[in-house]
Amino acid sequence: MIHKHAFEALDRSLKDILSCDFRGNSKLPFGGKTIVFGGDFRQILPVVSNGSRQDIVNASLSSSYIWSSCKVLTLTKNMRLSVLASDIQETATCAKWILDIGEGKVGGLNDVDPIGSLIGFVYPSIVENAKNPVYFQERAIIAPKNEVVQEINERLLKLFSRKSNHMDYISR
Repeated sequence: MIHKHAFEALDRSLKDILSCDFRGNSKLPFGGKTIVFGGDFRQILPVVSNGSRQDIVNASLSSSYIWSSCKVLTLTKNMRLSVLASDIQETATCAKWILDIGEGKVGGLNDVDPIGSLIGFVYPSIVENAKNPVYFQERAIIAPKNEVVQEINERLLKLFSRKSNHMDYISR
């Protein structure tokens, strides 16, 4: 999420500092020091206030002159799939969904109700499991903005209020 200018400033600073010991360091990326970057470059983009899509892409590390000097290593084992056998199918479905998001296959114009789809995916049979604490301990939706959190919460509360309208309460 860091702007490419921060990495470029670090590169220039290390080149300046480390060239005191050996002049050749001024030509090496980061003055010859190994730097490790981590993250999913498909999902975590730099924040550019009021920036267009192009501004955001141009601010990313992959748009920097540094990128040609980077060696990209990818993780090949999905650690989410190393769970109990009973959860393997559900976990595999979730892992595929996450990859599809990263590859731009999900979230397009064909999604009529993306929040409803998300709630249905993360909380299948939520009303039936309302009194099961383990059900909720195993699930969560993380949202980027408070407005989205508010909408998700309102939609979930509506699901429960519909069910409670059909229930009889006994007062003691």
